[in-house]
Amino acid sequence: MRKLKREVKIGGLTIGGTNPIAVQTMLNVPVEDVAGNVAQAKRVAAAGCQIVRVTVPTPADAGVVAAIKAAVDIPVVADIHFDYKAALAAIDAGADKIRINPGNIGADENVKAVADACNAKNIPIRIGVNGGSLEKHILARYGAPTPEAMVESALYHVRLLEKHDFDNIVISIKSSNVPRMMAAYRLLCAQCDYPLHVGVTEAGTARMGLIKSGMGIGGLLLEGIGDTLRVSLTDEPEAEVRAGFDILRAAGFAVGGPEIISCPTCGRTQYPMAKIANEVEHRLQAEGFQKPLKIAIMGCIVNGPGEARDADIGIAGGKGEALLFVHGQTVRKLKGDIVGQFLEEIHKL
Repeated sequence: MRKLKREVKIGGLTIGGTNPIAVQTMLNVPVEDVAGNVAQAKRVAAAGCQIVRVTVPTPADAGVVAAIKAAVDIPVVADIHFDYKAALAAIDAGADKIRINPGNIGADENVKAVADACNAKNIPIRIGVNGGSLEKHILARYGAPTPEAMVESALYHVRLLEKHDFDNIVISIKSSNVPRMMAAYRLLCAQCDYPLHVGVTEAGTARMGLIKSGMGIGGLLLEGIGDTLRVSLTDEPEAEVRAGFDILRAAGFAVGGPEIISCPTCGRTQYPMAKIANEVEHRLQAEGFQKPLKIAIMGCIVNGPGEARDADIGIAGGKGEALLFVHGQTVRKLKGDIVGQFLEEIHKL
C-alpha cells in the first residue's frame, strides 16, 4: 500500500499523493560548459527523465539553469551546497526546485532569504541528507551515521525552514549502505508527511550500482515508500534514467515502453537466444519504441510458450528457427532473419 504524502508541485509536475513516482537524474558535465549541460539535458529528457538536477556552486553559475530551462520541458532542480546567494540566483534564473540543506548556508537570515524567495514563487526545497556528511553535533550524539541520526538530521533541517513558514518540502535521506538507507526511510516516513525522494547514494558502477539500487529503491517502493527516485550510477545520466524505469517496472508500477523477459537458457537451447534478446532490446531502445508491451524471448519450444503465456508477443527457439506466439497463441515459425521478422511482428501490435 502506497504511503501517501502531501502533494508538491515542481514546475509542471506534481509529486506525492497518488501521483506517479517520478524518475530523475543529475547532469555531470562541468557547470561552466553550458552548451554541454544543455545537450546532456536534452538527451536525458529524450530518455524519459522527468526531473533533471544541475549543480549551481556560485551565483554566476545560475545561467546554466536558464539555458536548460529554455531547452527542455521537464522541471530543473538547482543543486546548492553552501552559498545561499547561489540559491537566490538560481531562483531568479527560473529553477523549479532548490536542493539545499538550510543548516549549511550560514546565518538564520540566509535561510529566511531562501525560504522567502521560494515561497514567493511557489518553488519547493529538497532537503538532502547523506549518511556520509551528517552534522557534527548529531554524529557526536549517535557515534555513527545510524538511521536515527540521519532522520534527526533531516528533521533538523526541516525545522529551520518551518521556522520561516516554509513547508513546501521534499526530503531525501540517502546512504551507500542499503539496509541503513532503507531503515532510515522507514523511520522518516513514519514521522512526517513530506514527499520522499529515494535513492542509494554512491551506489557504484553499473553492475553493483544497479544491484544496490534495485534492492534499496525497489524494496522501499514495494513497501509503499517513495515519491521520486534517482538511481545514482558512475555512468551517463541516461543510464540512470533507464535503470529508474526498470526498477519501477520490476516493482509492479505502470511504466511506458516495452518489458523484455527472457529465460536463462539451458542445454536444450538450439538458437542464439542471448544474442537475439540483446539485439531486440538494443534496436527497440535505439528507435525509442514506447508501446507498453511484454516481449518474451525464450530458449526452447518445450517450456518457452507456456512460461511466457502472459507476454503480448514472444518467440521460442528451435534448431535454426523460432516459434512466434502472440497472446499465448502460436502463429508461425520464423527462419532466417529472426530478429528482423520478430521486430516487424512487434510493430504490428
